[in-house]
Amino acid sequence: MAEPSLLERLEGIDARFEEISTLITDPAVISDMKRYVRLSREYSELEKLINATKRYRNALSDIEGAKEILDTESDEELRAMAQEELAAAQAQIPALEEEIKLLLIPADPEDGKNAIVEIRAGTGGDEAAIFAGDLFKMYTRYCEHKGWNVSVTSMNEGAAGGFKEIVMAVSGDGVYGTLKYESGVHRVQRVPATETQGRVHTSAATVAVLPEAQPFDVEINEGEIKWDTFRSGGAGGQNVNKVESGVRLRYMWKNPNTGETEEILIECTETRDQPKNKERALSRLRTFIYDKEHQKYIDDIAARRKTMVSTGDRSAKIRTYNYPQGRITDHRINYTIYNLQAFVDGDIQDCIDHLIVAENAEKLKATSL
Repeated sequence: MAEPSLLERLEGIDARFEEISTLITDPAVISDMKRYVRLSREYSELEKLINATKRYRNALSDIEGAKEILDTESDEELRAMAQEELAAAQAQIPALEEEIKLLLIPADPEDGKNAIVEIRAGTGGDEAAIFAGDLFKMYTRYCEHKGWNVSVTSMNEGAAGGFKEIVMAVSGDGVYGTLKYESGVHRVQRVPATETQGRVHTSAATVAVLPEAQPFDVEINEGEIKWDTFRSGGAGGQNVNKVESGVRLRYMWKNPNTGETEEILIECTETRDQPKNKERALSRLRTFIYDKEHQKYIDDIAARRKTMVSTGDRSAKIRTYNYPQGRITDHRINYTIYNLQAFVDGDIQDCIDHLIVAENAEKLKATSL
């Protein structure tokens, strides 16, 4: 039979779902964008819980009905059918209870957002830059598999290839909730292309995954932004040299955590269209301020959490790519596989799935469910 505590937790879910269904059609709520987005997110989460609860209660009802037939009927054919129905319903219960327990855990409100992914070369010189380029290709291919859109917002190429730094915006369904597990230090062990004696070197690159801020997440006085324009460099024909499509913004911002005022400088040369570059520079400014303003909140949450799976700690070594052995090891969950080439070609979903399972297990341990 069902756990009483689980059924008790499901009480009131239907009423709250109906309440939100009404609220999100209210013009007063729709005009308040921040409230509307929050309620829409809650509606989506509750809808999943409502559907799982219906299947759960149906399974419990099937069990009760089958047991009643077995207690009262003497017809062997009816009893055999009831026994099959009982076994099928009982088999569903553990998985449904697990699903409901996970849905009852408050979701990270950031998970459904788009993401800004920053990849920077770490220790290892030219080889680290080349590895940062490999990581960029890996994530780009993974995003293509997922049907997500990738847009490079800035880059600084390495002398021997790859990137000293590259920043990309990724948009799609549940992007941040998936890519957040990639934040941290990625280490590579291989013979660099620049090595003449065949020795294996260890290099590193850091990955930071940030939730992309929406215009209503942070308050920016756009009248205080100082804009400069300049001619973009690089390939692109005569237009690159003749049109000032690149933009640079300067914004004085008071950090609420420290009380200090600091200048934020952001450049964008992604497109040949100046208005589009301005729009993307503004998006990066919002994301930067959002990340800074929420850092204390994130630190507080990380300090309380028991899981080490997705703390977002950008200094923690999370994964090793060992080329001589063809091995990938994720140190957070002791996950090791020997299909390195497929992995760096973008086949990283299995690793992310294991990280999600590990984190969900930790979350369940931390609750009373």
